[in-house]
Amino acid sequence: MCHAQSRCPNQLAKTIYSAVDSNPLSVYVMHPFWNSVVKVMPRWLAPNLITFTGFMFLVFNFLMLSFYDYHFDASAEGYTHVPSWVWVAAGLFNFLAYTLDGVDGKQARRTNSSTPLGELFDHGLDSWACVFFVATVYSIFGRGPSGVGVATLYYILWVVLFSFILSHWEKYNTGILFLPWGYDISQVTISIVYIFTAMVGVETWYEPIWWNFHYRDLFTFMILGCSFTVTLPMSLYNVFKASRNNTLKHSSMYEAFLPFLSPVLLCLLSSVWVIFSPSGILQQQPRVFYLMVGTAFANVTCKLIVCQMSNTRCQPLSWLLVPMATVVLLAVTGLVANETLLIYVWTAIVILTHIHYGVSVVSTHTHTLRSVSGEYTHTHYSGSGEQGGK
Repeated sequence: MCHAQSRCPNQLAKTIYSAVDSNPLSVYVMHPFWNSVVKVMPRWLAPNLITFTGFMFLVFNFLMLSFYDYHFDASAEGYTHVPSWVWVAAGLFNFLAYTLDGVDGKQARRTNSSTPLGELFDHGLDSWACVFFVATVYSIFGRGPSGVGVATLYYILWVVLFSFILSHWEKYNTGILFLPWGYDISQVTISIVYIFTAMVGVETWYEPIWWNFHYRDLFTFMILGCSFTVTLPMSLYNVFKASRNNTLKHSSMYEAFLPFLSPVLLCLLSSVWVIFSPSGILQQQPRVFYLMVGTAFANVTCKLIVCQMSNTRCQPLSWLLVPMATVVLLAVTGLVANETLLIYVWTAIVILTHIHYGVSVVSTHTHTLRSVSGEYTHTHYSGSGEQGGK
């Protein structure tokens, strides 16, 4: 988890939630909408239940598309396409998940039930949600001639994952969570695209927009453009500004960038498996591979969230990477001939490990946090919710 683990419960109990959300879409459109939604919610509805329900909508979307498009080829020409009602359901569920993620904190403030545990629960599930909405939206274009290659989507997934962890890296160094602009834009766009696909059919995406520029290229361009021209520059600027104002929590460059060590190693290990796989595991089992990578990333990120909330030093290396290095070695050297079985077993282990970690963290901190929940203070600037925001 984090160094000085025995001090984490007390440190978490004293945490101050400080967030900045300056996205115009969020401030002027979504917040007024969420404020209206939370007013009709019963006061007995627990904020953490709202958070979990929103997350489960994304999981259900992933499972639903897994049933109709397991290998991401259903949108290609010559294959049986996903039924239109599935796209409608995906759009509605995605927007419901986004809405519940926006109102959970508002419900916590409304019922005076905000706790650091709520913030941890919210952001912890958000880190896992990244892989579910990326893998689900991939089915719109698929891996056919007019779609996106599974290797391309794999690297796009990593761009999304690193964009997510940037916000928590900022908070680890500045003490303030700067909510990324790309999140709101992407969630609204994805929900609309799902519904639009149900109306016009996936065949619409076959045609180029202009010359040889297809919708798949626009999809890729929007994700990369948002990450490298908005999210990354804003994160670096916020940390630089804190450094200039002498408010950085970590003075040395090593300590400041320590949270990136485990995610980078995870990226390298999974990429080595992809590149040197004897059977082309990413081509054979893309959905399972994405799920494994996204879950392992969520586990690493949750440990960072615990450390930045408890003001403790980030652990240099996540222990999960040690057995993963062994698994990758067994795969690329051919010592385990059945790579498909290996990826299924390892993915199951990663998922169970992450769930066990989450349950352990909640169990460890629940008693302490409940006893001091009244002391939980919020410093909130136009954010989405005091429970932990988006």
